[in-house]
Amino acid sequence: MTRCTWAKTPAMIEYHDREWGRPSHDDRHLFEFLILEGAQAGLSWETILRKREGYRKAFRDFDPAKVARITPAGVEKILRDPGIVRNRAKVESTVSNARAFLTVQKEFGSFAKFIWSFVDGKPIVNKWRRGSDLPAQTDRSETMSKELRKRGFRFVGPTICYSFMQAVGMVNDHLIECDWHDRLAG
Repeated sequence: MTRCTWAKTPAMIEYHDREWGRPSHDDRHLFEFLILEGAQAGLSWETILRKREGYRKAFRDFDPAKVARITPAGVEKILRDPGIVRNRAKVESTVSNARAFLTVQKEFGSFAKFIWSFVDGKPIVNKWRRGSDLPAQTDRSETMSKELRKRGFRFVGPTICYSFMQAVGMVNDHLIECDWHDRLAG
């Protein structure tokens, strides 16, 4: 099988083959990736994948309603958990992002409906030849970032938003030589 060039280690290959770039409209899954992408800021994605189970445990299986109810004492407990990235700003933003997420769900009926509006409801299929061709951000991720920040989200800069868009299939950034490019484009 031919894969994107970044999928080299077993964890990254499994992530590439099972998740990356597959369109998701499931609110809990979207919340999970919004949190994980923010947690990744300044770190490698492989680090986050290794800690993913720790995040699931610490953040109530990414149930935004449960995460929104985490108290300051709960934040302190989470900050002692070696199963996650113990960064206070990132942990606190997870709780505040859950609250903002619930507000968006209430306003739009689902977070998916809101977030997919940035790509007019369907994945953008790119045709990149080399990993170096992929942008770190786009005009759409910049717009998404501004809108999320306006709604109270944190750790949602344009680069994080673009990584989120790639992860949840809003953009198909599999390289054209990757077997998954055409499978997901169809």
